[in-house]
Amino acid sequence: MKLRITTPLEVLVDEDGVASLRAEDASGGFGILSGHADFLTRLEVSVVSWRQADGSLRHCAVRGGVLTVTGGRQIAIATPEGVLGDDLLRLDEVVLAAFQAGEDAERVEHVEQARLQLNAIRQIMRHLRAGRRAEVRL
Repeated sequence: MKLRITTPLEVLVDEDGVASLRAEDASGGFGILSGHADFLTRLEVSVVSWRQADGSLRHCAVRGGVLTVTGGRQIAIATPEGVLGDDLLRLDEVVLAAFQAGEDAERVEHVEQARLQLNAIRQIMRHLRAGRRAEVRL
């Protein structure tokens, strides 16, 4: 099977020769083998694991996303964020650090957006007050 895992910014995986895949959606864990029926599901924040034809096992931690199986031969995963790893134990540490850094960046961005909105409101209020003062003087 062919596996393709993408984020909005990059293609994380584009591999042929995938023998099987395990993932997790809201109903729990599931597996996909060659010849699987066409399928569409929303993934949970989890680790997707797949076995290559040579027996090697690979993993990708995903922050949710959508998984599709087409024609029993193509698996596509679109996720907002993903982290690859061959060692599941090491992947845990890397993912935790990466996802926390992403959350911290989102938090900072949210605070900056709120600050910009408040400044815009203050400017509007100053403008409205100045207009009222001009009306009172007439």
